[in-house]
Amino acid sequence: MFDVTHAPEALAADRQTRRGVAFKQKTLKSAIGCSGVGLHTGKKISMTLKPAPIGTGIVFNRTDAGTKTGRIPARFDAVVDTRLCTCVGNADGLSVGTIEHLMSAIAGMGIDNLIVDIDGPEVPVMDGSAAPFVFLIECAGVAEQDAPRRAVKVLKSVSVIDGGILARLDPADDDFTIAFEIDFANPLIGRQTFEMTLPLCDGPDAGAYRTDVASARTFGFLEDVERLNKMGLALGGSLDNAVVISGNKVLNEEGLRFEDECVRHKALDALGDLYLAGAPLIGRFSGSKSGHAHSNQLLRALFADADAWTFVELDDHHALHQAEWRRAANA
Repeated sequence: MFDVTHAPEALAADRQTRRGVAFKQKTLKSAIGCSGVGLHTGKKISMTLKPAPIGTGIVFNRTDAGTKTGRIPARFDAVVDTRLCTCVGNADGLSVGTIEHLMSAIAGMGIDNLIVDIDGPEVPVMDGSAAPFVFLIECAGVAEQDAPRRAVKVLKSVSVIDGGILARLDPADDDFTIAFEIDFANPLIGRQTFEMTLPLCDGPDAGAYRTDVASARTFGFLEDVERLNKMGLALGGSLDNAVVISGNKVLNEEGLRFEDECVRHKALDALGDLYLAGAPLIGRFSGSKSGHAHSNQLLRALFADADAWTFVELDDHHALHQAEWRRAANA
């Protein structure tokens, strides 16, 4: 965080130093891989994150596709299932599921172009959070590319309402804010709220995603896990990759990583699902008890209305610099 005792001209000089580099597209410096089990399939899966050229976006590549097309774009219009996770697929019937934690890490780390080679139908669950994927990205290193970063700017409000569930996007001058609320009858969780602003450049609080969100794990209730297992689902789930709650107790030996870990994980999921816009969003997302399906419906509603959004090049989006100053001044 900037020291608010700095003079405005010092902040302006710092912005000028970073101008021209902070808003470039980004990929990885080198390829890096991992392996683990799929949360729902229980199968061991190997995955490699690979640098990609300017304008590629995020693309999954099923290396086990054989004669079929293995490439699957990580876009909202490629989503084929949202029942237990977010799953994207292609016209050849190949799919990759449980992509939301990886997509969240990619969004939180500001990666624009990436090829994800994967030899199975599901992203490894790792520890149930986005932190292992953040670690992989940091180990590989981030490379700036010689092209301006583009964002989807929300121009008017769109919403999805499903009974007491709400998912909504509103315009904002700069950056992207997620505000989430959950409300469970379970006494350990109850009502929790969380809000996070994700700078679209290397701003003074760019590390907030790493420290406040990335390590929040997926969670579930013991009775639901047992029911899903009997249905042949969540076969890879364990106390090593999910927070499991029974009554008012957390069964994991380490306990919770945050007192409000559950709502933080919901914000993590929402960020990953919304990065399927194909570019970072400039706006404000509000979620109340919403899930993967609602986030996808929200993006479809946004892009169905040509007056609700536009592309902007972040090199030209000077409002981001104004937001940076406001955050520093109000710290």
